[in-house]
Amino acid sequence: MTQILDKITADKKLRRMALEVAERNFGKPSLTLIGIRENGIFIATKIAEYLKESFPGEISVLSLSLDKKNPATVTFSETVNWNQANILLIDDVANSGRTMLYALKPLLEFYPAQIQTLALVERTYKQFPIAMDYVGLSVATTQAQHIVVEVVNGEVVSAGMQ
Repeated sequence: MTQILDKITADKKLRRMALEVAERNFGKPSLTLIGIRENGIFIATKIAEYLKESFPGEISVLSLSLDKKNPATVTFSETVNWNQANILLIDDVANSGRTMLYALKPLLEFYPAQIQTLALVERTYKQFPIAMDYVGLSVATTQAQHIVVEVVNGEVVSAGMQ
């Protein structure tokens, strides 16, 4: 596996993305961060921690679960009325775009004010038309390559490509 991010660089990218989120959402009363399990929830928690330094609105963090191989059922850590909500959907890696696409589906049954997407690492190879609003690192890959983000005790310690 080829390392593409170490712990220090990953943390810098998370801090930068949190500042971007704060800038683009300035003046909004609240922001709901939804982390896709497993690693997406750790990234969402870290982004929320850094957002508190510069975003004056209310910040909440929820988790979303789905089977990435068979994503027909999507569940949230709590039931929320998403009407007029400002949502930031977060995952560790944006691979094909499939996970984000299926994660968006239940949100669209409501009328959110805005949905944005964030990924620590984005592959430039996509199968589904999903673009990330915030990206820590964009990597050119082939279809056969995979990116793995390693999280230990809630901290991103590395990301690698195999």
